[in-house]
Amino acid sequence: MRIAEKYDRLSTGIISAVLLPCFTILMMWLFSSGHNSLETYLNKIANADIITHIITLCVFPNVFIFLIFNRFDMLRASRGVLGITIVWAIIVFIVKFV
Repeated sequence: MRIAEKYDRLSTGIISAVLLPCFTILMMWLFSSGHNSLETYLNKIANADIITHIITLCVFPNVFIFLIFNRFDMLRASRGVLGITIVWAIIVFIVKFV
């Protein structure tokens, strides 16, 4: 069984599309926070009213996962990534307009 066949599941796409934005926000915090805690960093983002911008930046790497899954013909996994990315987009619209 090839690796692509082994990991071509909807759950693989969903898990990777949820974890990568979390990993991205952690990387942003590590490289830009100075010596602030994660809670302080997130409070600064909320106070600056740039939550939607940060969510969008964190979800952007999902495009690369989607393209990688498509390249290796892992269509079920790419469907999971696309679904969760649409959920993230709905969250951005809700936060922005509510």
